[in-house]
Amino acid sequence: MRKLFIILTLVGVSMIATKTVTAQAQKQLNFGLIGVNFEIPVAKNISIAPAAGTDFNLNHLSLGVKANYYFDELFGLNSSWDVYGGANAGFGIAINKDNGNVNGVDFGLQIGGRWFWSEKWGVYAEIGGGKLHGAGGGIGLTMKL
Repeated sequence: MRKLFIILTLVGVSMIATKTVTAQAQKQLNFGLIGVNFEIPVAKNISIAPAAGTDFNLNHLSLGVKANYYFDELFGLNSSWDVYGGANAGFGIAINKDNGNVNGVDFGLQIGGRWFWSEKWGVYAEIGGGKLHGAGGGIGLTMKL
């Protein structure tokens, strides 16, 4: 069942990745201390992102998908800033079962912000819940593709 979920997720992401959207949501790679995701725009203010994450103790590995809505236009932000919120779903794989971790489906919410110091590079900070956020958030770099 979990292999089917992962395969269907990857197929869906691949199909959406071929769609061209020009707006606030852009293709970008986010990588930080406890996770990585690849954002793909699906509408003017909406992106989805296949994601992988863990916690600082490496107790589990989570694979899933995040969806974000960008509030930039609503807040009147310039192109150097992004503010977003969204939901995530994935499957957690227990690495260290001594801490009570178990394999299973996981859902969560996130909010975050991003600042770009150049046309291509930025920094992000995010808080949220669910295993895709490990310790409850993340900080890292963003590269526009």
